[in-house]
Amino acid sequence: MAASSASHPAPRYRGRFAPSPTGDLHLGSLLAAVASYLEARVRDGEWLLRIEDLDPPRVMAGAAQRIMAALEHYGFEWDGEVVWQSARLDRYEVALARLIEAGAVYPCACSRKEVAAIAHAGVEGPVYPGTCRAGMAKGRPLRAWRVRVDNEPIVYHDAVQGACSQRLQSDVGDFVVRRGDGLFAYQLAVVVDDAEQGINAVVRGADLLDSTPRQIHLQRLLGYPQPSYAHVPVLVNERGEKLSKQTLAAPLDQQRPGESLCRVLGLLGQAPPAELARGGLTECWNWAFAHWRMQSVPPQRHIEC
Repeated sequence: MAASSASHPAPRYRGRFAPSPTGDLHLGSLLAAVASYLEARVRDGEWLLRIEDLDPPRVMAGAAQRIMAALEHYGFEWDGEVVWQSARLDRYEVALARLIEAGAVYPCACSRKEVAAIAHAGVEGPVYPGTCRAGMAKGRPLRAWRVRVDNEPIVYHDAVQGACSQRLQSDVGDFVVRRGDGLFAYQLAVVVDDAEQGINAVVRGADLLDSTPRQIHLQRLLGYPQPSYAHVPVLVNERGEKLSKQTLAAPLDQQRPGESLCRVLGLLGQAPPAELARGGLTECWNWAFAHWRMQSVPPQRHIEC
């Protein structure tokens, strides 16, 4: 008897927007939100909101509430309840315990200063040389838990940036998943959250492009499915600095949301007509839903605004 040729239907698209509440929503974060939202909606998918408040010292009081209010003011509608990383520490504990049991991570006593003194430069700072792989020196305090990596290239396709490849051992080194003060690293938390929320498509800023191979490595170690990725350009100022609280990025204009929406649509390569900016917010969204094309997003890591 011939095998059935019937195929299982593809799972429903499930994307997310995951801002860190370190400041108010600005034009750069709006650009990432718009790209992820439109891609989810034109694919008849779900769009979730997650607040990445994992690092208490960096969280600005009231910023999360202002971010959600700004998103609502600009016409975004998310599916389900908002997820807060600060309420999910037990889930990261479980994931770390699995990695420890599997021998995939090890305790490290090296300070940042010590690493910087002996390491070569990688894609995001000094590459950890594996000093504590065979065990910490006696009497030294625990400063981090690190993930073992190898130098097999991690290769994946990005819907905007194209073919991507990275060798973790030479480009990053054994990376931190939990700091000595108990705080979990973003790399572990985002992998656990995406898997447990069923996120199968990640659209975000290209500032996180170099983090993706680390996350793929953790997905493989934990047996999680790998989502698809699309990294859209990051907005920078005239000095080439990413728009952020630290670079004094202005909060979103609450008076002319349609104008700001049209501006980011243009920056995303969608070429909205000039008169659209003078219309209402609903008109802008309707045009965007009808004309959104991910393939039109420029394959650049940075765009000056």
